[in-house]
Amino acid sequence: MVHDSRRRLLLASALVLPLGRVHASGSGAEKSAVAALTRGNCIVLVRHAETVAGIGDPPGMRLDDCSTQRNLSAAGRAQARRIGQWFRMHDLMPAQVRSSQWCRCLDTAREAFSASAFGSELPVRAWPALNSFFQGQGDRQGQLREAAEMARSIALRRSYGQFEVWVTHQVVVTALTGVSLSMGEMVVAGFKGADAGAIAPEGSLRVMASGLMP
Repeated sequence: MVHDSRRRLLLASALVLPLGRVHASGSGAEKSAVAALTRGNCIVLVRHAETVAGIGDPPGMRLDDCSTQRNLSAAGRAQARRIGQWFRMHDLMPAQVRSSQWCRCLDTAREAFSASAFGSELPVRAWPALNSFFQGQGDRQGQLREAAEMARSIALRRSYGQFEVWVTHQVVVTALTGVSLSMGEMVVAGFKGADAGAIAPEGSLRVMASGLMP
Protein backbone atom coordinates (compact mmCIF):
# COMPACT_ATOMS: atom_id res chain seq x y z
CA MET A 1 0.00 0.00 0.00
CA VAL A 2 1.38 3.41 -1.02
CA HIS A 3 2.21 5.69 1.91
CA ASP A 4 0.23 8.97 1.90
CA SER A 5 3.28 11.13 1.25
CA ARG A 6 4.41 8.83 -1.54
CA ARG A 7 0.89 8.86 -3.00
CA ARG A 8 0.89 12.66 -3.09
CA LEU A 9 4.24 12.60 -4.86
CA LEU A 10 2.92 10.18 -7.45
CA LEU A 11 -0.22 12.20 -8.04
CA ALA A 12 1.86 15.31 -8.59
CA SER A 13 3.92 13.61 -11.31
CA ALA A 14 3.46 14.72 -14.90
CA LEU A 15 5.34 12.10 -16.88
CA VAL A 16 5.18 11.47 -20.60
CA LEU A 17 6.34 7.91 -21.26
CA PRO A 18 4.98 5.13 -23.47
CA LEU A 19 2.90 2.82 -21.30
CA GLY A 20 3.94 -0.04 -23.58
CA ARG A 21 7.39 0.32 -22.03
CA VAL A 22 5.87 1.10 -18.65
CA HIS A 23 3.90 -2.16 -18.61
CA ALA A 24 7.08 -4.12 -19.25
CA SER A 25 9.22 -2.33 -16.70
CA GLY A 26 6.72 -1.34 -13.98
CA SER A 27 8.21 2.17 -13.98
CA GLY A 28 7.05 5.21 -12.04
CA ALA A 29 4.86 6.47 -14.91
CA GLU A 30 2.56 3.48 -14.64
CA LYS A 31 2.55 3.69 -10.85
CA SER A 32 1.56 7.36 -10.97
CA ALA A 33 -1.29 6.62 -13.37
CA VAL A 34 -2.61 3.70 -11.31
CA ALA A 35 -2.28 5.67 -8.05
CA ALA A 36 -4.24 8.59 -9.49
CA LEU A 37 -7.02 6.35 -10.81
CA THR A 38 -7.18 4.37 -7.56
CA ARG A 39 -7.65 7.61 -5.66
CA GLY A 40 -10.28 8.69 -8.19
CA ASN A 41 -12.07 12.00 -8.81
CA CYS A 42 -10.18 12.30 -12.09
CA ILE A 43 -10.46 11.56 -15.82
CA VAL A 44 -8.57 9.47 -18.35
CA LEU A 45 -8.54 11.32 -21.66
CA VAL A 46 -7.80 8.89 -24.49
CA ARG A 47 -7.07 9.94 -28.04
CA HIS A 48 -8.82 7.51 -30.38
CA ALA A 49 -6.77 4.51 -31.53
CA GLU A 50 -4.87 4.26 -34.80
CA THR A 51 -6.82 4.97 -37.97
CA VAL A 52 -6.38 4.40 -41.68
CA ALA A 53 -4.12 6.97 -43.33
CA GLY A 54 -5.33 10.53 -43.56
CA ILE A 55 -5.91 13.81 -41.74
CA GLY A 56 -9.33 14.92 -40.61
CA ASP A 57 -12.25 13.47 -42.56
CA PRO A 58 -13.26 13.30 -46.24
CA PRO A 59 -15.48 16.05 -47.67
CA GLY A 60 -19.15 15.46 -46.88
CA MET A 61 -18.43 13.63 -43.61
CA ARG A 62 -21.57 12.84 -41.59
CA LEU A 63 -21.71 11.75 -37.96
CA ASP A 64 -24.56 9.33 -38.70
CA ASP A 65 -22.62 7.48 -41.42
CA CYS A 66 -19.30 5.87 -40.48
CA SER A 67 -18.54 5.17 -44.15
CA THR A 68 -18.07 8.92 -44.69
CA GLN A 69 -15.44 9.21 -41.92
CA ARG A 70 -11.82 8.25 -41.34
CA ASN A 71 -12.09 5.09 -39.26
CA LEU A 72 -9.96 2.75 -37.16
CA SER A 73 -7.55 0.42 -38.90
CA ALA A 74 -7.28 -3.25 -37.92
CA ALA A 75 -4.20 -2.31 -35.88
CA GLY A 76 -6.22 0.43 -34.19
CA ARG A 77 -8.95 -1.99 -33.14
CA ALA A 78 -6.33 -4.29 -31.63
CA GLN A 79 -4.75 -1.30 -29.89
CA ALA A 80 -8.14 -0.31 -28.46
CA ARG A 81 -8.63 -3.80 -27.04
CA ARG A 82 -5.24 -3.56 -25.32
CA ILE A 83 -6.39 -0.34 -23.68
CA GLY A 84 -9.26 -2.18 -22.04
CA GLN A 85 -7.01 -5.05 -21.04
CA TRP A 86 -4.68 -2.59 -19.28
CA PHE A 87 -7.53 -1.25 -17.15
CA ARG A 88 -8.70 -4.77 -16.37
CA MET A 89 -5.17 -5.89 -15.46
CA HIS A 90 -4.99 -3.14 -12.84
CA ASP A 91 -8.54 -3.74 -11.54
CA LEU A 92 -9.57 -0.26 -12.66
CA MET A 93 -13.29 0.09 -13.44
CA PRO A 94 -14.47 3.41 -14.92
CA ALA A 95 -17.61 4.88 -13.40
CA GLN A 96 -18.50 6.18 -16.88
CA VAL A 97 -17.09 5.85 -20.41
CA ARG A 98 -17.81 8.88 -22.60
CA SER A 99 -16.91 9.33 -26.24
CA SER A 100 -16.96 11.81 -29.05
CA GLN A 101 -19.72 11.09 -31.57
CA TRP A 102 -17.09 10.34 -34.25
CA CYS A 103 -17.04 6.66 -35.20
CA ARG A 104 -13.31 6.25 -34.61
CA CYS A 105 -13.79 7.41 -31.01
CA LEU A 106 -16.93 5.35 -30.38
CA ASP A 107 -15.25 2.28 -31.86
CA THR A 108 -12.15 2.81 -29.70
CA ALA A 109 -14.31 3.00 -26.58
CA ARG A 110 -16.47 0.02 -27.53
CA GLU A 111 -13.49 -2.17 -28.45
CA ALA A 112 -11.64 -1.19 -25.26
CA PHE A 113 -14.54 -1.86 -22.92
CA SER A 114 -16.15 -4.80 -24.67
CA ALA A 115 -16.69 -8.05 -22.82
CA SER A 116 -13.88 -9.73 -24.77
CA ALA A 117 -11.30 -7.05 -23.96
CA PHE A 118 -12.39 -5.86 -20.53
CA GLY A 119 -14.13 -8.90 -19.08
CA SER A 120 -17.56 -7.29 -18.85
CA GLU A 121 -19.04 -4.87 -21.37
CA LEU A 122 -19.41 -1.27 -20.20
CA PRO A 123 -21.89 1.12 -21.81
CA VAL A 124 -20.39 3.96 -23.86
CA ARG A 125 -22.10 7.35 -23.77
CA ALA A 126 -21.74 9.54 -26.87
CA TRP A 127 -21.09 13.09 -25.64
CA PRO A 128 -20.94 16.04 -28.08
CA ALA A 129 -18.63 17.99 -25.74
CA LEU A 130 -15.84 15.59 -26.79
CA ASN A 131 -16.43 16.09 -30.54
CA SER A 132 -13.65 17.41 -32.74
CA PHE A 133 -13.44 21.12 -33.50
CA PHE A 134 -10.62 20.64 -36.01
CA GLN A 135 -10.85 23.00 -39.00
CA GLY A 136 -13.59 25.07 -37.41
CA GLN A 137 -16.05 22.26 -36.70
CA GLY A 138 -18.30 22.32 -33.63
CA ASP A 139 -18.31 24.96 -30.89
CA ARG A 140 -14.82 25.00 -29.40
CA GLN A 141 -15.44 27.26 -26.41
CA GLY A 142 -18.87 25.84 -25.62
CA GLN A 143 -17.60 22.25 -25.72
CA LEU A 144 -14.53 23.01 -23.61
CA ARG A 145 -16.64 24.82 -21.03
CA GLU A 146 -19.03 21.85 -20.79
CA ALA A 147 -16.09 19.44 -20.43
CA ALA A 148 -14.46 21.65 -17.78
CA GLU A 149 -17.70 21.85 -15.81
CA MET A 150 -18.02 18.06 -15.89
CA ALA A 151 -14.39 17.68 -14.77
CA ARG A 152 -15.10 20.03 -11.87
CA SER A 153 -18.15 17.99 -10.81
CA ILE A 154 -16.07 14.80 -10.93
CA ALA A 155 -13.39 16.43 -8.75
CA LEU A 156 -16.04 17.38 -6.18
CA ARG A 157 -17.71 13.97 -5.93
CA ARG A 158 -17.75 12.40 -2.48
CA SER A 159 -16.41 9.06 -3.59
CA TYR A 160 -13.14 7.14 -3.54
CA GLY A 161 -11.71 5.38 -6.55
CA GLN A 162 -14.24 6.64 -9.11
CA PHE A 163 -12.96 8.02 -12.39
CA GLU A 164 -14.24 8.47 -15.94
CA VAL A 165 -12.75 7.60 -19.33
CA TRP A 166 -13.22 10.16 -22.12
CA VAL A 167 -12.33 9.05 -25.66
CA THR A 168 -11.80 12.05 -27.89
CA HIS A 169 -9.56 13.84 -30.42
CA GLN A 170 -6.12 15.41 -30.26
CA VAL A 171 -7.47 18.98 -30.45
CA VAL A 172 -9.71 18.42 -27.43
CA VAL A 173 -6.99 16.80 -25.31
CA THR A 174 -4.51 19.57 -26.09
CA ALA A 175 -7.03 22.35 -25.40
CA LEU A 176 -7.93 20.88 -22.00
CA THR A 177 -4.48 19.76 -20.84
CA GLY A 178 -1.80 21.29 -23.07
CA VAL A 179 -0.55 17.77 -23.89
CA SER A 180 -0.07 16.50 -27.44
CA LEU A 181 -0.83 12.79 -27.91
CA SER A 182 -0.35 10.17 -30.58
CA MET A 183 -3.28 7.97 -31.50
CA GLY A 184 -4.00 5.51 -28.67
CA GLU A 185 -2.22 7.54 -25.98
CA MET A 186 -3.85 8.69 -22.76
CA VAL A 187 -3.67 11.43 -20.16
CA VAL A 188 -4.79 11.06 -16.54
CA ALA A 189 -5.97 14.50 -15.45
CA GLY A 190 -8.01 16.33 -12.84
CA PHE A 191 -9.72 19.70 -12.60
CA LYS A 192 -7.45 22.59 -11.60
CA GLY A 193 -8.82 23.84 -8.30
CA ALA A 194 -12.08 22.09 -7.49
CA ASP A 195 -13.20 25.08 -5.42
CA ALA A 196 -12.63 27.62 -8.19
CA GLY A 197 -15.56 29.85 -9.02
CA ALA A 198 -15.45 30.83 -12.69
CA ILE A 199 -14.30 28.08 -15.03
CA ALA A 200 -11.76 28.95 -17.73
CA PRO A 201 -12.20 26.15 -20.29
CA GLU A 202 -8.78 26.37 -21.97
CA GLY A 203 -6.20 24.41 -19.99
CA SER A 204 -8.68 23.62 -17.23
CA LEU A 205 -7.18 20.20 -16.40
CA ARG A 206 -3.90 19.43 -14.63
CA VAL A 207 -1.95 16.41 -15.85
CA MET A 208 -1.17 13.61 -13.40
CA ALA A 209 0.32 11.09 -15.83
CA SER A 210 0.37 10.51 -19.59
CA GLY A 211 1.74 8.16 -22.24
CA LEU A 212 0.99 5.29 -24.57
CA MET A 213 -1.37 2.53 -23.58
CA PRO A 214 0.10 -1.00 -23.85
